[in-house]
Amino acid sequence: MYSELIEVRTGSSETVVDLTREIQEYLQDKGSSVNGLLNVFVPHATAGVAVIETGAGSDTDLLAALRDLLPADDRWGHRHGSPGHGRDHVLPAIVAPSMSIPVIDGRPALGTWQSICLVDTNGDNPTRSVRLSLLTDAH
Repeated sequence: MYSELIEVRTGSSETVVDLTREIQEYLQDKGSSVNGLLNVFVPHATAGVAVIETGAGSDTDLLAALRDLLPADDRWGHRHGSPGHGRDHVLPAIVAPSMSIPVIDGRPALGTWQSICLVDTNGDNPTRSVRLSLLTDAH
């Protein structure tokens, strides 16, 4: 098993950050014949990981849907941080903090328009960590 922690700058507002290039670089270092399973994990209570299309509006649509579903207002019992921050703590129940992606011949086995993204609605933490763990078929 290989494992590495990468740092991702998310800034001070809600965002979807495409991690696909960093993940491809991580896998490239392991070799072009590697097959296995890549786990992408965000060790934070207020962020998640999604596979979506980016660049064509889906990433902003996702944030708009999350704003509708999880409004940043005073309804939340969890009240520290920015106003409405309680919604950020509910986010990982909707956008899971981890996922597994098949790796075939050293590349993530994604569909044509799929990207692996960090979803972060919490502007209080401008930097996030993402754990990449690769289980391979190598003996």
